[in-house]
Amino acid sequence: MDSRQLRYFAAIYEEGTLSSAAETCRVAVSALSHHLANLEAEFGTQLFVRKPRGLSPTAAGERLYGHAKAILKAMSAAEKDIREAGDEVSGDISVGMAYSAVKAIGVDLCRRVVDEYPKVRLSLSESLSGSTLLHLMASEVDLALVYNPPADPRLRTQAVLEEQMVLVGTRQIIGESDAPVRFADIFNLPLILLRQGISARALMDDTNLLRKLEGRAKLQMNSVHAIGASLAAGLGCAIGTKLFMYEHIESGLLHYRPIVDPALSRTLYICEMADRPATFALETVRSLMVNLVRLAVTAGKWEARLVD
Repeated sequence: MDSRQLRYFAAIYEEGTLSSAAETCRVAVSALSHHLANLEAEFGTQLFVRKPRGLSPTAAGERLYGHAKAILKAMSAAEKDIREAGDEVSGDISVGMAYSAVKAIGVDLCRRVVDEYPKVRLSLSESLSGSTLLHLMASEVDLALVYNPPADPRLRTQAVLEEQMVLVGTRQIIGESDAPVRFADIFNLPLILLRQGISARALMDDTNLLRKLEGRAKLQMNSVHAIGASLAAGLGCAIGTKLFMYEHIESGLLHYRPIVDPALSRTLYICEMADRPATFALETVRSLMVNLVRLAVTAGKWEARLVD
């Protein structure tokens, strides 16, 4: 298997037919068919099911495409990085961020890249923390700011800050008081949580406490905006950070109270894939992200504790 075969395979997967893939790759259909047959013989398994109107990937084909996508992207980045090593920092970098991170540093990151690194092309995407991690592992982003990622040897992680969690809701639901609320008392309130699974890990470090909350939740959602709208509508309360619903808290629509016995926290990490080569552009953007997080915390824009 070589890079040319991987490129041809990826084209067939994406185009769905040999003729379209051949046109994309600018090779004869017969040559493409030959390379595909050799690849299937090498792996000893069928990669596509032949149908009257094209090709459909098998389970093996689906798995190979994930690997091929990551390998081809890494090869392209490595080639561009080495060719341009002596020049101004340049290249394509995609960054995924959890919702809170985008609110705190998203615009500042874009501004710094535009002003200081005009040859860097930045792609910024926002999603729930768990989805952001999945995008990283699927090679859809190069760097990700993620809360509480699972221990995984495929990831290279750096902790950057720790946030204390608070209870957020209308005063009618969580009370008028500014005094802390005990964790055990939250069970008696109509609780709204992120949907179970990898996104829910972003809520707190302690998975045992998280499971207890999931068992008592009145509503579970996979949308920050849906949770925010439900809180504002008085449908329940949520565990989050002040930054999470900052605008509603500042306007007085929502109220927050600290949580004690125990206090809850979550940790933000900057993550990348351990097996992907770091380019000059990636190192530059990673350093920018870390510095912007630190600036946001020291300036009081992000209420958190920096992790050295």
